[in-house]
Amino acid sequence: MTIRFEEKFNHALPAIESKREEFRLYGYPTVTNEEIWKFCIRRKWRKKNIEEMPIHEIVNSILRLTSAEFMTFTQIEEQRDANWFSDLNSDELQLLLSPKTLDFKG
Repeated sequence: MTIRFEEKFNHALPAIESKREEFRLYGYPTVTNEEIWKFCIRRKWRKKNIEEMPIHEIVNSILRLTSAEFMTFTQIEEQRDANWFSDLNSDELQLLLSPKTLDFKG
């Protein structure tokens, strides 16, 4: 009998909460259970079928997760998702992206 994806999260929740509390002790108070789970899905288990993973393997990988590994991933994801030009209006964006010709008059 295989356990469904949602049930895997519920079975792993004590380990996830423990890791979240550890991160809080290290000075990362805003980390959520869902962020830890998302990290594991996108990074740790990206090449695995989670529904076929044994629960002990899931819990082990959660408990072995380091704060440095998690924060590096989080920062990279934030930079990927960031809209760097969201504060610019269309004229400013056009000016920024349009090529300029340099005038080399002596």
